[in-house]
This record gives sequence, structure tokens and C-alpha cells, in this order.
Amino acid sequence: MSPLLRRTKKKPAERVVTLIGKPGCHLCEDARAVVAAVCEETGAVWTERDITEDEALYKEYWEQIPVVLVDGEQHTFWRVDPARLRTALGADAKPG
Repeated sequence: MSPLLRRTKKKPAERVVTLIGKPGCHLCEDARAVVAAVCEETGAVWTERDITEDEALYKEYWEQIPVVLVDGEQHTFWRVDPARLRTALGADAKPG
């Protein structure tokens, strides 16, 4: 395979996780805890966006929150599985 065609796999520390939610959402609080823990373990950067402060996010995700994006692509919604998120970040899943 040509070096130009080969895709370089990103390391977890090069990945960005975005949690989209809203205040007072218990599922968002659960998701925040999982995202924070997995990102701390893997070194991935994470940020949080509030749908009540962004009309475009509200229109796109209001029925799905919390939503987790990895590098801008939707990874999951409602419930966040820590092992699946680790895998998406390119980290080995912890036994559990």
C-alpha cells in the first residue's frame, strides 16, 4: 500500500471527545462521569456543549441527549459504554 493511502491511526491523546447535553439531565450527568473517567485514563481531550445555548445543536440532538462525539463524529447517545468509548479512542478496553 502506498504511504499516501495509508491512514495513520490516532493515539487516544490526539482524540477529542465532545459531550452534548443540558443542565438538569440525569443521563447527561452519568455520561459526564464516564467521559471524564475514560478521557482521564486515555489522555483524550474532552469538552462539553450545552444544547440550551446553541440552537443548531438543539435542533440536531434534542431527542438524543446526551450525545457523545469523537473527533466530531457521533459515537453514541443516551448511555455511554466505557469499554466502547475506550475502543473508539484507540485504547485497550479495561477488563471489567
